[in-house]
Amino acid sequence: MTTSDETDPACAVAHGDVRPGTGDRTLVAVFASPVAEFLVRYGADLGFRTILVEPDKDRAEGDAVTVVPELDGTADVVVTDHHREELGTVLRDVLAQPVRWVGVMGNPRHPAPHVPALTALGVAGEDIERVHRPIGLNIGSRTPAEIAVATLAGLLAERNGRPGGFEF
Repeated sequence: MTTSDETDPACAVAHGDVRPGTGDRTLVAVFASPVAEFLVRYGADLGFRTILVEPDKDRAEGDAVTVVPELDGTADVVVTDHHREELGTVLRDVLAQPVRWVGVMGNPRHPAPHVPALTALGVAGEDIERVHRPIGLNIGSRTPAEIAVATLAGLLAERNGRPGGFEF
């Protein structure tokens, strides 16, 4: 006799019989930062293929790449520092590709610095509108680990069509 637990895919995942999403999605964290470190670590645990992009060669460590790689429609891109001077050029390079989702961390009460940076580079308005800000679930995150969890939870909710989403 088969129980419902034995045939339920979610139960199989919960018991470790199946690893969800392994390799079918890509998470790109832009700019080496404490939040990026947690995004890459937790993202890998959630089955994302993870990439850290750090354009400053002096800050790039480990497996970080210094240019935005070729990305496809499986890529979710999270910019972890909106104060970097490379913000506009990195986002321009990301938006030139068919990424699934792109977001920039930042306080929603402050002006979005990516808008003037992209406008100055001649990026079309409809491409600028593809950039989400704020990002993550509104759970009151304060620490880098909490921000990474909220961001990843928001990506998973959005991907799965769940109401967690990104609304504040």
